[in-house]
Amino acid sequence: MKLTKKSHACIRLEKDGRSLVIDPGVYTEEDAAVGADAILVTHEHPDHFDEERLRAGMEAGPATEIWTLKSVADRLSAAFPGRVHTVGHGDTFTAAGFDVQVHGELHAVIHPDIPRITNVGYLVDGGRVFHPGDALTVPDRQIDTLMLPVMAPWNKIAEVIDYVREVKPQRAYDIHDALITDLARPIYDHQIGALGGAEHLRLAPGASAEV
Repeated sequence: MKLTKKSHACIRLEKDGRSLVIDPGVYTEEDAAVGADAILVTHEHPDHFDEERLRAGMEAGPATEIWTLKSVADRLSAAFPGRVHTVGHGDTFTAAGFDVQVHGELHAVIHPDIPRITNVGYLVDGGRVFHPGDALTVPDRQIDTLMLPVMAPWNKIAEVIDYVREVKPQRAYDIHDALITDLARPIYDHQIGALGGAEHLRLAPGASAEV
């Protein structure tokens, strides 16, 4: 499986000539969803869900489909009848040849005064890749590649390190990193790599790796 990092929280997975894109938001390249056979969205926040980018992907590919939670599906289903699917924790489905399991229910706490919204994570092909969205959800199985949200208004580095320790993946690739300056990246790289207990890796936007 080929993993390509897009800006911020978005990734593209490719296998057997088909592609799956997760979380093309406003910090992601405008064409991030174009050419995707399937698109997954973890929640409604704009850095994960941008309607214009999703519409571009859906219009470019008449057979492209979306799997997401209800708050996002409600905004898209009328425009693309039969192509937008609502999912929740515990659901399983096949999207563009990828087997997907849904894990998690709520966004991480940003502040007690801010109501929590729904958030789901996507486990791909039995644990080869897990994208948690904006939560520190721990799946109930071994994970090969964890997409690790390293910097957000709702987390701190101690929580990120403990999350890697709890999930115990073979490797963790940074996502949710648009808020980190290049000056600060070595701090995150060193501390997560030294303390997390798993191989910690970072891809520049547009770079790829085999997972």
